[in-house]
Amino acid sequence: MNKPLKVIRNIVHLATPTVGGMLIGRYATSNAREDYHEEKNPPLSPPGITFPIVWTGLYAAMGIAYTVARNASKDKSVPISHYTQLGLNFLWSILYFRYKLRGTALIESYALFAAVVVTAVNFYKADKVSGLLMIPYAAWCAFASYLATGSWILNKDNDDVQ
Repeated sequence: MNKPLKVIRNIVHLATPTVGGMLIGRYATSNAREDYHEEKNPPLSPPGITFPIVWTGLYAAMGIAYTVARNASKDKSVPISHYTQLGLNFLWSILYFRYKLRGTALIESYALFAAVVVTAVNFYKADKVSGLLMIPYAAWCAFASYLATGSWILNKDNDDVQ
């Protein structure tokens, strides 16, 4: 691949998680702040402002990790696992916030966490730093699954939540 095309490809790989996250955020989470304050939240729930800050950093780290891993390896499991977890990540917001399918989103959050762990391992095999960059994301997904579980348990009798 010639150098200008490789640079463009790398920019796309870097930007895809962050830009995708921003678009999904605008589409799916327009009512998230009101819901977060109106519903019962489990212990250790952070303030609502925490989420866009954390996710921006995680999406940026994810883009960097994928770009590095993709450039370091020709193994097809690297892009497959990356785009699988990224798709599950975007789907979770749609299920949870847009359609308020909290039970479905809860199950999906555990699938997302598993996909992130697989991706982190694949990235680590391709490039150690790339894999290590995924650790905060995996930790946050585990925490998010806890929050989704607690939210579902505490709000399952709410008619607005399914």
